[in-house]
Amino acid sequence: MEIRTYSSPRDVKTYDTTRLREEFLIDDLFRPDEIKLVYSYIDRIITGSALPVKQELKLTAGEELRAEYFLERRELGIINIGGKGVVTVDGREYSVGYKDGMYIGRGSKDISFKSTDPAQPAKFYLNSTPAHMTYPTVLIRLDGEPEEGVVIVKDCNKVELGTLEESNHRTINKYILPGQVESCQLVMGMTKLEPGSVWNTMPCHTHDRRMEVYLYFDMGEDDLVFHYMGEPNETRHIIMRNEQAVISPSWSIHSGSGTRAYTFIWGMAGENQAFDDMDGCAMKDLR
Repeated sequence: MEIRTYSSPRDVKTYDTTRLREEFLIDDLFRPDEIKLVYSYIDRIITGSALPVKQELKLTAGEELRAEYFLERRELGIINIGGKGVVTVDGREYSVGYKDGMYIGRGSKDISFKSTDPAQPAKFYLNSTPAHMTYPTVLIRLDGEPEEGVVIVKDCNKVELGTLEESNHRTINKYILPGQVESCQLVMGMTKLEPGSVWNTMPCHTHDRRMEVYLYFDMGEDDLVFHYMGEPNETRHIIMRNEQAVISPSWSIHSGSGTRAYTFIWGMAGENQAFDDMDGCAMKDLR
């Protein structure tokens, strides 16, 4: 498990491109037949991936957590951005299709991942945060029919926002949040931009009570997204490519503009779970 420490906004304004990417970019996420995990000291979030091809992959705590098993003191959110796969939780199998998700509560001991078809492997994207109590494991369908005997949310909470004229026509799919799928602190969802739209979260904002991680995907080989970060009066950017993630501290803006439409998964952790708890940044104040 890779460890990322805290970064002060006073220091970040002096970083060059290489240092900025070392601190905040999560690259090379989806490695065949591997689980990759990055542990950030910022609200103790773990960002990771599982790409089972020929093998079933088991999630273990590792030495870093000092725990008997991964979810001894944690909860886990999953969204699959690849082919159909199976997540097994304490002996129960869950069929997880493209852009379906899962919430797995604290105390679940044995968790593993496998692909239904190795020729089209599942790509499980993971966010995990500390948890103080247990909530039920839930299978979350983007669309589709429920399964007998499985606790399931048939459809995500979907909100359409923006306009093509503003280059930000998008659909926000809320997977894990209060009133939809309960959790201790993890909030997770996915935003899909419509063709012709390239801007995300502009005007931008910060939320001092929560940090955030973005995973950008649905991008072509030559496409890229300029991810904007930093304090509103000291902005920086990181160039993102397909299936790369970026850590956003609570003091930082988090916004993006791409060469064409893209999709991104957002995961949040921190003081509260209020989706609208944001401190807006006026366009005139950005520098």
